[in-house]
Amino acid sequence: MMDFRFHHGAVNVPDLEQALQWYHDVLGFDVERRFEIPPANARVAMVRKGPLRFEIFETTQANPLPDERRMPISDLQTHGNKHVAFQVDDLEEFLLAVEAKGADVAFVVREAFGKGCFLRDCAGNLIEFVEEPNQ
Repeated sequence: MMDFRFHHGAVNVPDLEQALQWYHDVLGFDVERRFEIPPANARVAMVRKGPLRFEIFETTQANPLPDERRMPISDLQTHGNKHVAFQVDDLEEFLLAVEAKGADVAFVVREAFGKGCFLRDCAGNLIEFVEEPNQ
């Protein structure tokens, strides 16, 4: 089978500039490039942090994110893509850092199988952060 590797995740937001500021200030992503997709009426930015890429769309007349998609547990009750997850070395340290920056922490898991949390970005999109247990 052909090899492949992860390239990026994406979210749609109502305000691209606000989202770019949030992803920079809270998570440290920088704009890699901007472009438009005219058939979708979309303004787009690809942001990057080291090897990680994330695509942020602003489309005119998009439907708002439903409330049930803003909580990890209720979001699992809806078919479709769920979220992107990033690995962190130390969840507790990560939580302290992002909470100090005003991040909206939606859910935290501390279990024997591992620890993680979900943040809501400035548009309510869920992003997961996972600390792998020592192996």
